[in-house]
Amino acid sequence: MATFIVETSARHIHLSQQDLETLFGKGATLTHKKDLSQPGQYACEERVTVVGPKRELKGVTILGPVRPATQVEISLTDARSIGVAAPIRESGDTAGSGGCKLVGPCGEVELTEGVIAAKRHIHMTPADAETFGVADKEIVSVKIDSEGRSLVFGDVVVRVSEKFGLAMHIDTDESNAAGATPASVGTIVK
Repeated sequence: MATFIVETSARHIHLSQQDLETLFGKGATLTHKKDLSQPGQYACEERVTVVGPKRELKGVTILGPVRPATQVEISLTDARSIGVAAPIRESGDTAGSGGCKLVGPCGEVELTEGVIAAKRHIHMTPADAETFGVADKEIVSVKIDSEGRSLVFGDVVVRVSEKFGLAMHIDTDESNAAGATPASVGTIVK
């Protein structure tokens, strides 16, 4: 049976160029720290503080490259702890989502929307989708086997693009619930 790696996507931020410059200074660029599994995506040296009405999350990772709009991806536990609304959404679907303040070394950005809990998803190429017998935007269930915490996740969206690398992304709450490790793999169950 075909499997794929399951990666834990910890809290992170995607910044627009304008917000990057507000937070880190005019002409600021992102500093590549390490590549991620998705081609062209990378973790950056830069960090910011995410501020909500209840408390703040310090040292939140920024992922590059810059994007057209700023987006904050946190777990539901994070959202509750800082007192913000974070609807479960696919990346980029931020209309009407929660807001927060971002604090960097050179300034602050008030977001009226852009805070989400990312919907669990599987990145696939068209060839991968054919192998697994699924289509873009299809909703599937995925079984993750682990020591004492095996779990089947429902409501997993399949995202297909030539630009993707095969991997499932879950947030830290979901990863902890399944006892996931860096060696965890998933299997689509229908």
